Amino acid sequence: MDLRQLEILRAVAEAGSFTSAGHRLHLSQSAVSRQILLLEDELQEQLFLRAGQKLRITAAGTTLLNLSKRVFDDIEATRATLRESRQTLSGTVRLVGGMTVCLYVFPTLLKEFRRVHPGVDVKVASGATPRLVRQLSSGSADLGMLTLPINDPNLMTSPVLREELLVVMAPTHPLARKKEVTPADLVSQPFVLFEAGSNTRQTIEDFFVREQIAPTVVTETENVEIIKALVRVRMGITIIPYQAVSREVASGQLSCARIVGQRLVRETGWVYFKSTRPPRAVQQMMEIFEKIKPRLKLGPSSSK
Repeated sequence: MDLRQLEILRAVAEAGSFTSAGHRLHLSQSAVSRQILLLEDELQEQLFLRAGQKLRITAAGTTLLNLSKRVFDDIEATRATLRESRQTLSGTVRLVGGMTVCLYVFPTLLKEFRRVHPGVDVKVASGATPRLVRQLSSGSADLGMLTLPINDPNLMTSPVLREELLVVMAPTHPLARKKEVTPADLVSQPFVLFEAGSNTRQTIEDFFVREQIAPTVVTETENVEIIKALVRVRMGITIIPYQAVSREVASGQLSCARIVGQRLVRETGWVYFKSTRPPRAVQQMMEIFEKIKPRLKLGPSSSK
């Protein structure tokens, strides 16, 4: 069995006759018939049922036809990859993400991407998840890194990060003296949280429900910098990803603590339009992210 025989098999199946398949492939009818007979002899299976001038493919023939489609699809994909690899990347990638991702993941990612692909113009936009999902689904954005889950039939998702969520407070707050806090410590505390409806907020709400905490939410916003500013002036405490506060914790501007018996995490992933094969620039962005991922501070060390 060789590629030419698979090509002939596919042509016969699509054309419905040896003669028509021969015209398509610039072969004689006898040459086409000969190759099908050779395949049948090799496989010890009949591939077509002959009824006068009509042909009907058999179950064995259908199995072989499906194989031929997979083989030729793989060959075409490989050719496309090789063609692209000979070309310098250029054009524009429209990248979207939530505020935390834009502030604490994208700078490291885009610095490395720019070093490898200086000819690509990257446009970055942030915002609430529903709006970013609409942009990705409509094609006005190419790639997003969003908190999962994302439920849109037009989009593919690929989890890439599990970010730890910690209780964060001002260093002068009474809870700052504790290495760990209990759910009971959070009762009656004022909270500054991510906006209602976001996936991160839902993770926090699920925790509140489990622990039967009725939080007092004094302010909510999608902007993590606003959250930190309000926490610093003791308007309330918050629960946010560690990488958003790692520098402030290291410098003593904020304090953080895990919750006893809890491991709050949010899953973040790539989101892009569902297609057979993402554009090369999008693939490159995702591949380069895997290289810089170890540099991200996703959780504190075991000691405070």
